[in-house]
This record gives sequence, C-alpha cells and structure tokens, in this order.
Amino acid sequence: MKSHITNILFLLLLFNLNSQVINKLEEEEMSLYGGEMYRIKDFPSSYVAKRNIDIWVPSNYNDNKKYSVIYMHDGGALFGKQTSPGLFGSKWKVDEVATKILNQKKVKDFIIVGIYNTGMTRWNEYFPKKSYDYLNENFKDSLNILYERNRFEIDLFSDEYLKFIVKELKPLIDREFAVYKHPEETYIAGSSMGGLISMYAAFEYPEIFSRAACISTHWLGVGRNIDGVYDKRVPLSIFDYMKDNVPNSKTHKFWFDYGDAQGDLDSYYVEYADDVNSIFNENGYDSTNFKNIRYPGEKHNGRSWNKRLDQILEFLLKP
Repeated sequence: MKSHITNILFLLLLFNLNSQVINKLEEEEMSLYGGEMYRIKDFPSSYVAKRNIDIWVPSNYNDNKKYSVIYMHDGGALFGKQTSPGLFGSKWKVDEVATKILNQKKVKDFIIVGIYNTGMTRWNEYFPKKSYDYLNENFKDSLNILYERNRFEIDLFSDEYLKFIVKELKPLIDREFAVYKHPEETYIAGSSMGGLISMYAAFEYPEIFSRAACISTHWLGVGRNIDGVYDKRVPLSIFDYMKDNVPNSKTHKFWFDYGDAQGDLDSYYVEYADDVNSIFNENGYDSTNFKNIRYPGEKHNGRSWNKRLDQILEFLLKP
C-alpha cells in the first residue's frame, strides 16, 4: 500500500513538471530595460522546495533561431528597474546589460534563466556538499555547535539543488524554448554563494555546463566563528575539492572576480586569489579560458556587479 501511494505521488509530480504554466509578464509587472520576461510560478521539484523561475529573452527572440542559455542563481535579484533594497542592496539590472551587448553584436544570441532562492535555505542549497566532506570531523562538530547556538542547521542540499536544475529545470527549458541543448552552449552564473554553487555545478556536471561565471565568489563559505573571525579551514576544504575535480581545460571556461573595497566582504577574498589561480593554471588553463580579476574599490553588491557584467557576459558568450 505504501509503495502504491509513493508511485501515485511520483506520477503526480511528474505530471506537474510536464505541465508547468509559463506566463509572459506584462511591462508593468517587471519594468524591464529591454527584452521580455516569462515566469514559472512555484516550480515544483522532487529534490528541493518549489520556487519561481524567470526566463528572460531578447526583444527579437524567434522560435526559428537557436539560443545559448545562462542559468543564474538568486533570480529575484537579477532583472528590472526596481531599486528597492534586496539581497544585494540593489538589482543587477542584467536585462539592461544583456540588451546593450546584444544590440552591439558583441556576443552570440542567448537567453537567461533566473532561478529564485528560497530565503532561509539559500546557504544550504549553495554551499558545495562535497567540499564540506573534506573538513575533518572535529571541525564539523564545532561548526554544528556554533550554528545550533544561532538556531541554524548545517544540512546541505547543494547536490539536490543541482539535480533540480539538471534533471527537472533544464529539460523543461530545452523543451519550451528555442535553445541549444549541448554543453558548449549551456552556462551557469551567480554571485557570492551563487558564485560558489556555479563553480560546483560546472565541476559536478561538466557534461552539462561548459562555462561558469563565479562573481565575488564567497570562498569563506560560512560566517564568522565564535571568536568573530572567518576560519580558513573552510576555503581550504573548497580548494582541496577543486584540485581533485577540475574540468578539462580544453572544453571549459571559468570567470572569477572580486572587489577590494576596504572593510567590504569582497576584501576578504583577496588573500585567496593565488590559490584559485594555482588550481586552474596547474590544470592547463590560461587567459583564454580562465579569469580571476581584481576590481579596485568595488564592493559586494549588485551595483558593483552591474558595472562589470558586460565583461563577464562577453567572456562567456564570445561567438
């Protein structure tokens, strides 16, 4: 009886995944700089919590053409003219930059899939699970104690989150939009913890994502410890994971960057730049397929990322 109920629930979920309503948003709902927006509300998943998905297409989108795809995290912080404070202080205005560089014919045609986060479980979905496994057990225990004091659980869903993208979301995008399906035209991008999960996605699924943009990547991984400092064992565990899993330099491209404004979160990433450079350089990457750029005076917010987004998109989308 129990297995029968499970089978019914699975079939219902499968039906929901295959019958998602994709609504075109009106101008007053989104206030875009350019292009058009489609939304899937409360996309269900067998792996993670349901969430909204926004799909941005250029104004000349045509079903008879084929488009590259960029999957971007923190979908609610990406598009539109609204300037109200959000996750990163202000929106990225991705549609503004995307429209500009497409009009200038600097890149090949593309669409962007914005994946909303779920708020309180954002960290759990974005921290690379397999890198956490590189930490020793005593340190894991100390982290658990610290987070329990703050009523926060270290229960990582990043592997499930990536399965959601690869096994549920991407098949729908491939089916409903005029996009290339192969890895050479499938990319992933995000900032902060979104940068970390973008790296992880390309490392775990190199056969799906051939290029990743990891903006202001939060190498620190977790918050400050009980002494008020960031523990270096966490970024070192991330680097250990990366050393063991670097994708082939002949087929992949990676963008990393960071600001260095004094006292800003990005300034903590400066000391890890050489570690990142070494990992990629020792695995055959060069300036044609790997960047790790320092932006003097820039901060950990949407305004700073907007300033350099044209460079990032051009790196990912050069014809």
